[in-house]
Amino acid sequence: MNKLAISSALLGGMVAAMLSVAPASAQATRTWVSGVGDDANPCSRTAPCKTFAGAISKTAGGGEINVLDPGGFGGVTITKSITIRSTFEAGVLVSGTNAIIVQAGVNDNVILQGLDIEGLGTGINGIRFLTGKSLTVDHCWINKFTSQGIDFSNSQNGASLIVKDTVITKNAGGIVVTGASGIALGAVVINSVLDGQTGVGMQANGNATSINYANTTVTNTGVAVSTVNGGSATSWGPSSMLIGAGAGTPQAFK
Repeated sequence: MNKLAISSALLGGMVAAMLSVAPASAQATRTWVSGVGDDANPCSRTAPCKTFAGAISKTAGGGEINVLDPGGFGGVTITKSITIRSTFEAGVLVSGTNAIIVQAGVNDNVILQGLDIEGLGTGINGIRFLTGKSLTVDHCWINKFTSQGIDFSNSQNGASLIVKDTVITKNAGGIVVTGASGIALGAVVINSVLDGQTGVGMQANGNATSINYANTTVTNTGVAVSTVNGGSATSWGPSSMLIGAGAGTPQAFK
């Protein structure tokens, strides 16, 4: 075999090897998890992963993780734009730690939909939103965390949180927005229920923080709505009834 033939054979072998490796490292725009999945799988529809943490590493930024069937899918740290969506009972059950942490980029948007986030009375925070442009929590249930159901302590000016059609129960705090001086953080809470917090239902802490809420009920809570260090909280549209809460009074139509 002459030198040219040998070189061609070597080049062909290298290209074949590269092509065989590339698909394994590629990230998909849509991945899947299942209660009977395996994180060694590619997280495809026919070979789903077992956990959100396993699926997120195989999902491209801006992509979506879907839940195929009921199950417990574990805690996860989110570092990019992503949607985690379920129409089944998708459990995120943790003990002694945070369930979901969002530490995304300055232009990243995160959506969490249809999740049952359970702290068992020992979990720290249900959701911690630390960095990222926006977080939407839709049709979720957050229960029994020793700190906050949702801890919105973003360091990014102009970051926003939307909570809609969500139930937050039996935590120390329900939704707590905390911003450093001059850091504008805005939360919108719609059609939600916050019940049985041992501390505060909703709190805006910081001179540029705000919570705007409508059709939202806060019950059986030490302090229903709190503003600290110049924060603001406003009820808009239909009244948000604060029933049986220490500082609760019905909020008038705006």
